[in-house]
Amino acid sequence: MKIFRTLFLAVALLAGACVATAQSCGGASSCCGHECSGKQQVAVGAQRTDLYLPQLKGKRVALLSNQTGMVGDKHVLDVLLENKVNVVTIFSPEHGFRGKADAGEHVSSSVDEKTGVPIASLYDGGLPMPSKESMDLFDVCVIDLQDVGLRYYTYYVTMINMMDAAIIYDKEVMILDRPNPNIMYVDGPILDMKLKSGVGRLPIPTVYGMTMGELAKMAMGEGWLKDGKSLPLTVVPCDNYTRSTRYRLPIAPSPNLPNMLSIYLYPSICYFEGTPVSLGRGTDWPFQVYGHPAMTDHKFEFTPTSRFGAKNPPQLGNKCYGTDLHLMSEEDAIKGGVDLTYVIDAYKSSHLGKEFFNKFFDKLMGREDIKQMIMDGKTADQIKATWAADVEKFKAQRKPYLIYKD
Repeated sequence: MKIFRTLFLAVALLAGACVATAQSCGGASSCCGHECSGKQQVAVGAQRTDLYLPQLKGKRVALLSNQTGMVGDKHVLDVLLENKVNVVTIFSPEHGFRGKADAGEHVSSSVDEKTGVPIASLYDGGLPMPSKESMDLFDVCVIDLQDVGLRYYTYYVTMINMMDAAIIYDKEVMILDRPNPNIMYVDGPILDMKLKSGVGRLPIPTVYGMTMGELAKMAMGEGWLKDGKSLPLTVVPCDNYTRSTRYRLPIAPSPNLPNMLSIYLYPSICYFEGTPVSLGRGTDWPFQVYGHPAMTDHKFEFTPTSRFGAKNPPQLGNKCYGTDLHLMSEEDAIKGGVDLTYVIDAYKSSHLGKEFFNKFFDKLMGREDIKQMIMDGKTADQIKATWAADVEKFKAQRKPYLIYKD
């Protein structure tokens, strides 16, 4: 912990007050709008070059990033290269360095066409550890990824894998922090670690309300990394950001999260990935509708098609009956938190019984008992009550690692 505190305090001192009061953000529902409509725009970690470029001088640098790693209209890779940083390799997460691959699609290692820097993929349908050969190339890995704050979103798992590898191969890690659009609350069951997988790596709730930098601090401080060890870790914090800031993502973090409503509904709708129900992949409203051919008591209809980001979506070519959420207000989606009402509705309406759930459902849920609660007729509120105490314990546990004020 001493190594981390020294590095983080140095960053905080250079920054002055690392967090200022930010305005609450509004605006249109598109991810490609302004980052914040308030008077003070959020400055992401990558923008604060005076805080991190001096620390990279003379070092061989690896960059773990993707299409979200933007500094204004420039990619962080270009910023590093323009400032004569010796970037020797790029690591890419799920969806690839340019964010063009489908969910779950194998991403091959390659070379970045624009810069000629080699790319090592950290996603092959699973989340492999970086190889010794790739780790031997650099001294410090800079991580700049836009996360959405959900336990089953794979970007933070890739970050944890890199931190584990850094412990094994004696490397440094620097995180250029970015806001979490779902930072405003904590909800959902804590992961039962016997269900640990690529969609659940740490004993945290579904919605954990922390940035990547904060979560990295917690993973190290709680002994969740390789053999409970620490590593040289620097977090470059955002400026003008608080836990009440409504940060609107300027770039979609992955192909099927195209707007803020999809990101706010993601904590509830993603559980359909563990069922035969379509959650809108292959439509204009991914993570904003759900349905199945057997749900004929619902009037809303849609048919998933093959398209960019959803080459082979569930229920491809089948007319589905279900529920349209794409006109829901963002505020209502946020207030719902982890809302199992939708899963319960689809379970009852589809009449599939036990066949409604597959093994992936438990991994996403993080517990094995919840599907039985659904089959037993428990309400969404009754199920939510089973994790309420654990959420409060987690909020107290994470407190020492938080960077941003309420």
